[in-house]
Amino acid sequence: MGFVPFTLTDFVDIVLVAVVMYWIYRATRGTNAPYIISGIVVIYLVWVVTRALNMELLSTILGQIISVGVIALIIVFQPEIRRFLEMIGLRQKRLNFIAHIFSPKHNEEMDLSQIVTACRDMAETKTGALIVISQQSDLQLIIEGGIGIDAVISTSLLKNIFFKNAPLHDGAVIVAKNRVVAAKCILPVTQSSVPKSYGTRHRAAIGLSEVSDAVILVVSEETGGISIAHAGELRRDIEPSQLNQTVQRYLKKAEKSAADRKA
Repeated sequence: MGFVPFTLTDFVDIVLVAVVMYWIYRATRGTNAPYIISGIVVIYLVWVVTRALNMELLSTILGQIISVGVIALIIVFQPEIRRFLEMIGLRQKRLNFIAHIFSPKHNEEMDLSQIVTACRDMAETKTGALIVISQQSDLQLIIEGGIGIDAVISTSLLKNIFFKNAPLHDGAVIVAKNRVVAAKCILPVTQSSVPKSYGTRHRAAIGLSEVSDAVILVVSEETGGISIAHAGELRRDIEPSQLNQTVQRYLKKAEKSAADRKA
């Protein structure tokens, strides 16, 4: 077989594939989709090997799985596919996407004192609260499922949202940069084995921390205790006087983890 020269067309082809793969990564980051895609890639590679080795029975079975898998992918990734098409077809979406890539870290301009004070006050009155401090993971699907707010963070705003009779108190508040982005957001509940004493808010906080790098604060409605979830772990009953330092430590930990992934 003769040597096939590498042409400009080949270079453009590789670049376009890389761009598409990057868009897919951005659209599915913060979800379980990358794990599902990894499993599909493994199945495909095994199918290629079995075909090369003329293993007819196994290659036929895997081929059928891959054929049906295309339909399954459309069903499983319907929200991600919709977002991907929006990024391609809508100019404003594209601009927002590019701006997000070059935007500063979410917590650089955040006034943590407003969140900390609100959590302390709500802990004293045993007002249940669930506050998500967004980091690098894309939480757009969760935000779209809630009620958009887009207001500057303030203690009064957070306390009003989680007031027991307020219409937005049930669910989570998403905070990005120095703004409350949305309220009444539904978070994925953890499927891991956790103590029975954990309430719905604690389970939801752990669930989101398992699939994103967000830092989630929980105020218990039963005990008034303050907890923080990050990276699939929950730290409970944080002293209010130590809350600010603890949140800062978790945010720095999230930044370091993000930097390590990029390295």
